Amino acid sequence: MFDPIEIEIFRNIFQSICDEMGSVLKRSSFSPNIKERQDYSCALFTSDGESFAFGSHIPVHLGAMPLSVKEALKEVSLEEGDMVILNDPYKGGTHLPDLTLISPFYFEKKLLFIVANRAHHSDVGGIKPGSMPLANEIYQEGLIIPPVKIVRKGAICKDVLKIILSNVRTPEEREGDIVAQIASNKRGIERLREVVEKYGVEKCLMNAKNIMDYTEKLFRAFIGQIPSGTYTFEDFMDDDGFGCEKIPIRVEIKVEKGNIKIDFSGSSPQVRGGINANFAVTYSAVLYVMKSIIGEDIPVNSGIMRPIKLILPEKSIINADKPYAVAGGNVETSQRIVDVLLGAFSKALPEKIPSASQGTMNNISFGGVDLKGENFAYYETIGGGTGAGPGWDGISGVHSHMTNSLNTPIEALENYLPIRINKYLLRKGSGGKGKFRGGDGIIREYKFLVETEVSILSERRRIPPYGIKGGRHGKAGKNYLIKGRKRILLPSKVNFVASAGDILRIETPGGGGFGIKK
Repeated sequence: MFDPIEIEIFRNIFQSICDEMGSVLKRSSFSPNIKERQDYSCALFTSDGESFAFGSHIPVHLGAMPLSVKEALKEVSLEEGDMVILNDPYKGGTHLPDLTLISPFYFEKKLLFIVANRAHHSDVGGIKPGSMPLANEIYQEGLIIPPVKIVRKGAICKDVLKIILSNVRTPEEREGDIVAQIASNKRGIERLREVVEKYGVEKCLMNAKNIMDYTEKLFRAFIGQIPSGTYTFEDFMDDDGFGCEKIPIRVEIKVEKGNIKIDFSGSSPQVRGGINANFAVTYSAVLYVMKSIIGEDIPVNSGIMRPIKLILPEKSIINADKPYAVAGGNVETSQRIVDVLLGAFSKALPEKIPSASQGTMNNISFGGVDLKGENFAYYETIGGGTGAGPGWDGISGVHSHMTNSLNTPIEALENYLPIRINKYLLRKGSGGKGKFRGGDGIIREYKFLVETEVSILSERRRIPPYGIKGGRHGKAGKNYLIKGRKRILLPSKVNFVASAGDILRIETPGGGGFGIKK
């Protein structure tokens, strides 16, 4: 029998630990990407790698982290005082800039739990600053780190750290962020120790398990409310940056007897450009959608996925294999997977599901040598419009779905980097029309003060976010390079060199409209 009150108490205790870990990471990090944008996530796991508590952080990180923890447990002997670092997308990672730190929590010489955090670093090497280039193999995207100890019995492994720092453009910033991640895990271990000492080992273990079981029970009850049947949908990626266009992602969802089968057969084979999603990213997108459609404040953990059977064809754009490039799969294809899943569920739950949101993270990364002669590298995403729904308008100028990062304040950006933000405003009229209107996108202009290498990974530049029930689609996004009076339309995915004085203008998509306006 579940004790809902006790479950709720422990749920909040465990989540507060994750949130405090996040606060430590944010406050002690060096880079604006982590400190300002808060592109990080923290979570707690059972000793066998099942997640039972997530912080209020980034969906694409949180759903994938259990796979990283399980790989670490499989490949490394985790002893008390150790920490493992990894970023390999083919071992549970998402893309190379996301570094994951994993720590065991021992109590009286027994492994009880695992604490972990994941943070996006603004450079991990590769062919372009920011490590989010248009690339055709993973080796071009940055340094690949398999599960390896970065801390051994409480001491930082300086040889491992030295290898990492020797392969990045901004080693001082990277070291500061890695040490911040170490501090975050230490705080998680400290708080877990306090909780176990207060409530006892048995009660803590029992409630970690009960939280997952309770989530499963609630989710199965929700599935029982979905009409049995088979629901299909398809949508497309614009292109892969290397000539492959209108790349399909297809899903068939079968709801039957308290279970859901999600089959992505018929989706595109893996492509040359770096928009391939690995298994962990697709798994994460599915978990996010499952949590979203229930519409209730249930605990988020591995229990949600127990009633789900996933079919992901191998060597496909939603389950790629090495050495295919994946930087954009984490940030762009994950968004389209969400769009496809919601499109299918809109046929089963028309009173719950909104039209498509902007469907992209509008990834901008750049770097070079600043006016002081020092290397710089930066990465950010840009918000857009969310889709309107049955009873509400979309929201303008926000991050949506698989990203939950914040806006970097212009003052911080201009203080850290040799750029100026010329314009930052809503893109009026970009939301789709309908009975309920989609949210508007954003216009953001970067003026480069020095010669700068720039990479863009974006989507919804050709195929706009769809509307539902007769609602119009949102406007597609646009990327421009402005050189004096000359405005050059850029592809959705591109690497280029901007001269001092050039302006990069990004116009992000609006969300789809819902219903016909009478």
